[in-house]
Amino acid sequence: MASGGQMHPSGPALGAGLGETTDKLSPSAVNRILMEFLIYFGRAVFVFYPVYLTGYLGLSISWVLLCMLMLTWWQKNRQWKGARIGTAIDFVDNETRVIDTELKSALQMASWVNFPDVEKVDWVNKVLAQAWPFFGMYMEKLLKENIQPAIRLSSAALKTFQFTKVHFGHIPLRITGMKAYTHEVDQREVVLDLNISYDGDVDIDAEVKSPITAGVKGLKLQGMMRVILEPLIGQAPLVGGVTFFFIRRPTLQINWTGMTNLLDTPAFNSLSEETIMDIIASLMVLPNRMCIPLVDQVKVDQMRFPLPRGVVRVHLLEARDLMAKDTYMMGLVKGKSDPYAILRVGNRHFKSKTVKENLHPKWNEVYEFVVHEAPGQQLELELYDEDTDKDDALGIYNLDLGEVKREKEIDQWFPLDAAEYGEVRLKLQWLALKTDSSLLKESTDRLACAMLAVYLDNASNLPKDHSEITEHPKHGKHSKEARLTKRTAGPTSFVEFSIDKEVQKSKVAYASKDPVWEEGFTFFVHNVKTQQLSIQVKELEKKTQLGVLNLPLSRLLNISDMTLDQRFPLERSGANSQIKLKATLRMLTLEQPPPKIILSPPPQAKQQKQQTNQGGNTSAATSSSPAVSSNDVPAASSPTQALDAPARSNGDYSAHRRGSFLASENGKSFPSTSNMRRYDSHSLLSENSMASSRFDLSEGASYPEAIRKHQGSFGEIHLTIRYTSLRRKLIILVNSCRNLFPCSENGTDSYVRLYLLPDQSWRHRKRTHVKKRTTNPIFNDKFEFDVSLEEAQTRKFDVAVKNNKMFHIREKKDIGMVMIDLSQLDLTKGVTEWYELTLPGLKKSM
Repeated sequence: MASGGQMHPSGPALGAGLGETTDKLSPSAVNRILMEFLIYFGRAVFVFYPVYLTGYLGLSISWVLLCMLMLTWWQKNRQWKGARIGTAIDFVDNETRVIDTELKSALQMASWVNFPDVEKVDWVNKVLAQAWPFFGMYMEKLLKENIQPAIRLSSAALKTFQFTKVHFGHIPLRITGMKAYTHEVDQREVVLDLNISYDGDVDIDAEVKSPITAGVKGLKLQGMMRVILEPLIGQAPLVGGVTFFFIRRPTLQINWTGMTNLLDTPAFNSLSEETIMDIIASLMVLPNRMCIPLVDQVKVDQMRFPLPRGVVRVHLLEARDLMAKDTYMMGLVKGKSDPYAILRVGNRHFKSKTVKENLHPKWNEVYEFVVHEAPGQQLELELYDEDTDKDDALGIYNLDLGEVKREKEIDQWFPLDAAEYGEVRLKLQWLALKTDSSLLKESTDRLACAMLAVYLDNASNLPKDHSEITEHPKHGKHSKEARLTKRTAGPTSFVEFSIDKEVQKSKVAYASKDPVWEEGFTFFVHNVKTQQLSIQVKELEKKTQLGVLNLPLSRLLNISDMTLDQRFPLERSGANSQIKLKATLRMLTLEQPPPKIILSPPPQAKQQKQQTNQGGNTSAATSSSPAVSSNDVPAASSPTQALDAPARSNGDYSAHRRGSFLASENGKSFPSTSNMRRYDSHSLLSENSMASSRFDLSEGASYPEAIRKHQGSFGEIHLTIRYTSLRRKLIILVNSCRNLFPCSENGTDSYVRLYLLPDQSWRHRKRTHVKKRTTNPIFNDKFEFDVSLEEAQTRKFDVAVKNNKMFHIREKKDIGMVMIDLSQLDLTKGVTEWYELTLPGLKKSM
């Protein structure tokens, strides 16, 4: 069955590529091409002139060969060295993932090796190895008794098809890891994710039509299968049924034999395996499921086709800094790319328009996908450069839709994987499924307002062909022809569903007057009051109609739960022909992100208390008490200092949904009358004292006037946070910043300061080196903290971007801040995100 999906290209983007083609002959483009050609010509002269000089001077050709050999060795050595360095850098950046992958793929692992996210299941592999011969016997029986007759009925040319040998070999299927979900799911179900790897010596031979033979000898299959045990019941066998399916399309490699050995050639290899993968996807890739009910009380339709979790609306907006793949003049001159995108969720995919000759394309297209499992299902995005022969890959990105379900709305730039550089901007929105008809809001921009889920069960008493519909033999008379017709097999039929121009077809039921399909479909609805579901039962070969049913969608609005589950009489069919199906309508409601919690300023009472404690004792306190006690923290005069003291009060601030700290919406600061000055001097403080960088401002100080008048964002910081289980260290990588506030005409001299709260002493302070005169600094600094995973999940990161050159001795150095709650992150997998910088006490205005 097919999952619903829809594409909506927006109007303004239709001419996006036209402006690019008009610039290809501009003077700047011509100058660029000429310059690149001159550079290439200069390189050619530089290379070939020594050869000419050698011949002119009458030297031996051995000198030329020696120079070429040395140059080749130098280039190979440089490539090898670069590959080693690149591998080492990739290992450092993805330490946990690389180690987990290597250990999971190992055939033998020590019993003490475990993974925090995925568990070993050696005992299951032992059971599979013991039961594998019996599994082969079962598959042989299945192929010969079920698959073979179905193949013979599918085509007249395959009437003599038969399996001559079925042997599944001695190498069993392996499960390299298993993850169990218990807290994230319903209490009456258990969800298991199994990483399956099969590299078997399967040997299957078949005779298509003498003397034509075909076969398979060797097969590789890898993928992640989800197994759902539901519902859990209070009687044997404790589980009502088992459902299993692939969340994403598995990878498949087949070694063909016989006449099908032709499919191993490069021209047919991808085609044959892709066709087989389409067949597997139609059976076992979401939204398609394989179900085994274990008790009679379980409803098969609810197991095989439960209602989806929701709908995700994907806005493919733009990309930037893509790789240039096109070349001119036999590769001498580099051009641009003609990028397009392919988006896939499950077995449903769409292709965007192609933007000609543009490394910063804008699409502005919208796609809608039905989500059946979240977390689990992923949005797979692939970017390609369109060419006449083979399209070049520009990068990929995969996003778990469970994150969209949790965040409700995501709008950000995503870095492309499998590419040297490049980013794509997506806006993703989560739409919930509701039964309240008052929430129906029909869109004017061709977006869906509702979703229709149809479960096709079976049909009964179908006519064999169109002649049986029009000819009805008289009762009591049984001619020879009628008796022969009664004995012959039923029609080979399928069902075609359509809503306007969207058409979906069921699988084929062979030779049966009472066919069973047990298949589900989803449709997006744009106008509930006018659209209708058209159902046609058709014969396979002649495509003639065996029955018709039209179901207005408005009929579902006025019934309980917006669901119809019954047998419907077929029109233009037999006298007693019926079709059983279940139709469910749901309203699409755009869910809003969680509300932002506004920071509360420090209590006024504490400020007044601080005001009375200052005065003549200020200088004495500074000289006689070098350590800053915890009681001094509430006396911070500005929201910045209050923000930097999370150990004092957790009620004065709230974490952003991605770890960013929100600025106060009132845009007011709360200065104190205190003038006590804490100087940034390590010599005045003990190692356990509060680091003065958290209080390096005059308590009466304010932000510089340029910052106070700034309209817009203060920039973003790119961080990677992860925990290495083997080394028991918490690692934070300060990658870069972008769009920082410019503190001067030449940019900003910035650095990053961070604390792992509640540690705020000098020896716990971390800071990067200073990047001068830029608003987009790249730091690539790594810091490690010796804490356990359990302790790390209770901590917070206090990150601040500061200006190295103070505007004024009494002005603040902060450019932006962010507080990251580690309890909200998956530290074992690692998180790489852009975090928005804010300044407490200043209202952000865009």
